[in-house]
Amino acid sequence: MADIPEIPHGLKAEVPASQWGKTLLATPIVMSVVATLLAGLASSEMTRAQYDRSLAAQLQSKAGDQWGYFQAKKLRAAMQESTLVLLQASGPIRPLDPRSLERYGELDSRALAALQKSDLPETPAVTLAPTLKAAVDAVERGQPEGDVALRLAAVKNEALADALKAAKANAEAFDAAIEPIHEAVEKMDKTLMAGGVPDLARDYTAARLRFAAVRYEAEARLNQSIANLLELQVRKAVMSADRHRWRSERFFYGMLGAQVAVVVSTLSLAAQKRSVLWGLAAAAGLAAIAFAAYVYFSI
Repeated sequence: MADIPEIPHGLKAEVPASQWGKTLLATPIVMSVVATLLAGLASSEMTRAQYDRSLAAQLQSKAGDQWGYFQAKKLRAAMQESTLVLLQASGPIRPLDPRSLERYGELDSRALAALQKSDLPETPAVTLAPTLKAAVDAVERGQPEGDVALRLAAVKNEALADALKAAKANAEAFDAAIEPIHEAVEKMDKTLMAGGVPDLARDYTAARLRFAAVRYEAEARLNQSIANLLELQVRKAVMSADRHRWRSERFFYGMLGAQVAVVVSTLSLAAQKRSVLWGLAAAAGLAAIAFAAYVYFSI
């Protein structure tokens, strides 16, 4: 923060009481105020940059969690498929007959469809805006950061937040719809294992493994969509932090220019050639103000 200088009374008495003299006396004070304002803007921009960096770290942690879920679900799907291949290699697998299961319990139509056809509950698809989809595709394809930043600059924070909210709601809806089917399938599996019917239990196990592989694959895709959107939020936060840091540095340079104007204009009051030094001070002050205005209104 720049201190507003106090002009000694002796110097004030030497300055002519004209419009030129009033301007000369006011210049150090005005430039001190400008320097103080620019120092405040520099500090404010740096605080916002630090906040955005902290937000990016939090979002990156959330994205890491979603990528962890994605990898775990993909691994589970692969394990189910591998177990199914081994089961098929050890002997023939017959199509599941619903009538043979009736004596061991009842399965609703959704559970039967899941076992026979690997049908999954339908959930509303998340439709991304063209600009947002272009940014997601750029991240998935591993394009250079410059290309990703260019596409991401056209995405509004509100649109990204809404898409992430919809993706999370879609994943929660799928979990809620698949849970009763999963419970029914697992309950029947335990009953068959305890019923002493190895052939039927074998056929049922094959159907259950096939359904589980498809289920985990679908859940992995849902986690992937959430992780991609979180990655975009991370990049947006980093871009915002870099922008605020850049503005903070420029405001700081503007403050230095204004302080130079304060020093030179103050010296001009005590010098014989006041007009020359005041002109330098005015030039430095105007340059500082113009530079600060350019930074303030820049992107």
